[in-house]
Amino acid sequence: MSIATTQRPRYKKIMTSRVASDVWPTLRLRDWQETYGTLHMWTQIVGKTRLALAPMVNHWWQVPLYVTARGLSTSPMPSGGRAFEAEFDFFDHVLALRRSDGVTRTLALGPRSVADFYREYMALLKSLELDVRIRPVPVEVPRAIPFLEDREHASYDADAAQRCFLVLTQADRLLKEFRGPFLGKCSPVHFFWGSFDLACTRFSGRPAPEHPGGAPNCPDYVMHEAYSHECISAGFWPGGGPVEEPVFYAYAYPEPAALPRARILPAEARYDTVMREFLLPYEAVRTAARPDESVLAFLRSTYEAAADLAGWDRSALERRVSAR
Repeated sequence: MSIATTQRPRYKKIMTSRVASDVWPTLRLRDWQETYGTLHMWTQIVGKTRLALAPMVNHWWQVPLYVTARGLSTSPMPSGGRAFEAEFDFFDHVLALRRSDGVTRTLALGPRSVADFYREYMALLKSLELDVRIRPVPVEVPRAIPFLEDREHASYDADAAQRCFLVLTQADRLLKEFRGPFLGKCSPVHFFWGSFDLACTRFSGRPAPEHPGGAPNCPDYVMHEAYSHECISAGFWPGGGPVEEPVFYAYAYPEPAALPRARILPAEARYDTVMREFLLPYEAVRTAARPDESVLAFLRSTYEAAADLAGWDRSALERRVSAR
């Protein structure tokens, strides 16, 4: 599907002079890997609060966090007759807990072990009379150190955390633009704390073969629910394991046999045979003459290739978009 887009002159004027600095900041994995590991565990602790309290939604859509103007938020969660939310604020560098009756408490973000963060966070919940019980062990990581025992992850570089957040805001903005014309079932743009990535997933409406599971320290039934129906997913991930750089990614489940050989855009994108995903290096986006166009070309071309090869009814699932 070819989607014509226009860029408002005011937006273009503001963005072009700042793209190389703070709009698309440098984010080399090796420079902030220790902070990344710590922040991953902290988001899992807070994310498990959503898992404990929010009503079940298909594909686990009740558990992710969401990008806000200042960080990552749970959005409101029920607690008795009230609601509360938790937000990582990467400008004031606090975790803010806000109750629906106006009461707010904060926990400063700084160098601190996961064990200490967990204790302080649970104490903060208790001070707000919020009864939350979570399984205090991380998921989707090769070494699942119980939170109360984890003193290995204890770094917090405020500048690096903020730069990661600024990249997430750009990815969130572009994924939402990509999501707009799809008429079929589609997830929100949301941040999965298990794998530490921002994602948006489109569905054909047809059931999928049972997923084989196999995610580290994660029950197979989690993947069975997540991939119960045919989908094409895309997002942003800071990297890790075999991928030693931040990337935009895209994949299909189930994967059509010919998909790895599909021609996609831009030229810097590739199919990774280990991850079984298309990857677009963040550095190629950051240094591109038109970063927005680079990301949107990647999202659209990978979706179109997967949807066509899988035989999706695109005429029923997509809205024709004309220039405004």
